[in-house]
Parts: sequence; structure tokens; C-alpha cells
Amino acid sequence: MKKAIAGVALLMAGLVAAVLVGTAYRSPAPAYALSSGPAATATPSPTATPTPTPTPPAPLKVVSVSPGRNATNVSFAHTMSVRFSAAVATPTPDPRLSPKIPGSWKLAGASTLVFVPAGHLPVYTTVRLTIPAGSAGVHAVDGGRFATAYVTQFTVNGPSSILRLQQLLAELGYLPKRFHPAATTGSLSALASEPTNPDLISLLPLSGSFGWRYGGIPKTMASLWKKGRYTSLIKGAVMAFESGHGLTDDGVAGRRVWIALLNATAAHKPHKAAYDYVEVSTITPQTLSVWQNGKVIYRSPANTGIASRPTEKGTFPVYARYVSTTMSGTNPDGSHYNDPGVPYVAYFNGGDAVHGFRRASYGYPQSLGCVELPYSAAAVVFKYDPIGTLVTVF
Repeated sequence: MKKAIAGVALLMAGLVAAVLVGTAYRSPAPAYALSSGPAATATPSPTATPTPTPTPPAPLKVVSVSPGRNATNVSFAHTMSVRFSAAVATPTPDPRLSPKIPGSWKLAGASTLVFVPAGHLPVYTTVRLTIPAGSAGVHAVDGGRFATAYVTQFTVNGPSSILRLQQLLAELGYLPKRFHPAATTGSLSALASEPTNPDLISLLPLSGSFGWRYGGIPKTMASLWKKGRYTSLIKGAVMAFESGHGLTDDGVAGRRVWIALLNATAAHKPHKAAYDYVEVSTITPQTLSVWQNGKVIYRSPANTGIASRPTEKGTFPVYARYVSTTMSGTNPDGSHYNDPGVPYVAYFNGGDAVHGFRRASYGYPQSLGCVELPYSAAAVVFKYDPIGTLVTVF
């Protein structure tokens, strides 16, 4: 009985060991399996499509610009244009101009901006055009912008129309003529009808007509008026304008004169002084007459140059004046003279001047080319012969 129990115990111990060993070890899976159904198919996992990286737009560039970079003598009527490397977006920031010019930028075609001035480009001025980089500058339809600022400049020339110069001088009151623009209506004067911005004032002649400001025009003055021509009448008016505006009174209508002329016109500030004119007759008895606004307001006996030093005939504007000065030179016989304290001197043609000089008598040739007057008469005439006053010797 005991042997049987011991056998059973040994058998149970073997079974437990087998179970423990089976738990710790499994045999490899077979390379294939039998199945009564169809073979199982593996389902692959889906693959995501990659998002493409966007290509940034190319930087915008200037292909061409007109006027060209650093161009000079550019016409005041020129239209600016900038052509870009790509189509320009609308709207887009405008290029910047310095100084500011009345007008507007417009798109011409897909890739060109054109600036059309409301009047004209500022005369005798260097214009600077700037296109900032980034969002402040012009940008393209595809978003392209300037990587760095674009800067160019050009210099504008001035007007050359003598007729327009005459019109403006007449409007401002520096000529014995008035100008009547055809477009002026009602009681508005030519000057009052001009724009108040110098860049909007026409530099080309306006349609219209001229007329004398007063009656009683002396024949010697009337002959000086030539429409569209730069006669001594115009030169004297330019000199008077220069003198009144602190400019060198050389009678040349250049850069400074035109700029000042346009500014004075835009300010609607006329020259209110009377128009004075001096006539010197070489017919014995010789006289000097002062005309003002078409009337003789003063007349005096005068002396002109002797036969060997005659006073040149013609019309000349006064270019220098002295209350008192020393006059010196060479006499016909070769000797020298030096006269200090000569009073009320107004030079009009080289060394010829209207001035006071003591003589025993007046009315016939005695000088070396100057127009001599008694001291008292010279003091009166000196009030009416400022810079630019015309002196006609006939």
C-alpha cells in the first residue's frame, strides 16, 4: 500500500515539472499553418502626401527709368516713367519724389508706372526719385518687393520763351505793356488768374494780346516793343525785377530770375511803382526829359559828348547808381582827369552816365560822353532813374 502511494506521488511530481517546463518554453511556430478557409491578406497602412514648400517671389527690380539716372537738361515738360521686372499690383504705394511735385502716378501696361505732372517739373531743380524697400515700396502682383531701396535723380532745365517772359513781366507791372490772356473772363486780372503754385504756372506762351498801360507813349519808347524779342525794353524790365528781388541786376533771364519770377507770379505780388523813362535829345539846345506813365514830368537842359567823344545814341538801361562818386579817365589830348564828389550818378552805357556837373552853361556838347545836368536837376532826375530805367539818346 505504501509503495502504491509513493508511485502516485512520483507521477504527480513529474506532471508538475512538465507543466512548469512548458510554461517556460515554447517551441517555434511552424513556417506554415493549415486552414480550412481562404488565406488571410495583410492591409498596408496609408502613406501621407508631403506638402510642397512655397517658392518666394523674386525681388522686384527697375528695368528702366526715364529720365535716365543723373540726366541733366531735362525738359520741364518731361513725363517720368519707371518700368519694373514684373507686373505691378494695384493698388501699390507710389514712388516718392523730392521735392514734391503736383501730379499723379498711373499704371501704363502691366509693369510701367508713369508720373504725369499737373503743371510742369520744377525748373532748374534736381528731382530725386525713391522707391523704398519692403512694404513701403512698389510691389508686384506676385508679391515681389524691393529688397533694397532704389534711388535715382535728374536735373530739370528752364524755360526759353521770350514771349512768356514778356507776358509775366507785363502781368507783374515791369513793362509799359499789359497782357490780356484770352482765357481771362470778367474783371479778373491776368496776374490774379495765375495759379498760386509756381509748378502750375505755364512756361509756354498763353493766348492773348498786349496793350499799352497808358496813352502818350513817346515814339522812342514805342519803337522798343517787339513781341517775342529780347530788346532793351525787356532787358531793362528784367534788371528792374532783379534789383527789386535782391538778384544780380545783369539783365539775364537765367535760373534765379525765372525761379523768382514764378514765385512772384504765384504770390500775386505786382510791382506797383510807376514806369519811368528818360529821353536825351542831342539836338541843340540839348535836353533831358523824364517820362512817367506816358507824361513828361520833368525837363532840364543837358550837355552831351563833344565831337571827339560823342554820347552813343540808342537805348540803354541804367545798371549802376551812386549818390556821389569819383570819375576819372583820359582827356582827348591824352591828359588824365580825376573828379571826386560827382553827384547823382546813373551809369547806363559803359562809362556814360547821367550825373550832375558844374558848367557855366548847359544845352550843348561839353562832356566826354556823359549826360551832364545842373546839380539841382540831377538831384530831381536821380529820383526817377533806378536800376533798369531806360535812357534813350537820340
